[in-house]
Amino acid sequence: MAQLVVKCGVKREPGYLYFLDKNGNVARVKMKRPGMKGKPKQQVLVKCGVKRKNGFLYYIDKKGNVCCAKMSRGGKKRKKKTVKKKVKKRVVKKKAKRKVVKKKAKKKAVKRKVKKKTVKRKKKKVVRKKKKVVRKKKKR
Repeated sequence: MAQLVVKCGVKREPGYLYFLDKNGNVARVKMKRPGMKGKPKQQVLVKCGVKRKNGFLYYIDKKGNVCCAKMSRGGKKRKKKTVKKKVKKRVVKKKAKRKVVKKKAKKKAVKRKVKKKTVKRKKKKVVRKKKKVVRKKKKR
């Protein structure tokens, strides 16, 4: 599937991203990490001058060589299946007669009344004196 375009033999180092630049040269850039400011400069490692064709993907393989592969766009087209659906006959099941079984009457739960203990208290007689309220009439 992949075709070898140019033998470069680029050795990779961890922390770098290897790619083909606009001019078709093999270049690398330090990978961006959290907290890094600015845009890292790209370094050209090998000047290949690869001319690209439409519909092909260019990449650097494990050995460090430039390769290309045809891009698959839209996936693989499949044939439409024309299969007739089988008609299934419905089987009507007869309902089985249920036997009538008499159920035993359940005993009802009886709530028992709880007797409250009452303490007899002696009532104290409270004598209240009625106060006579004298109202004065206002003169007009």
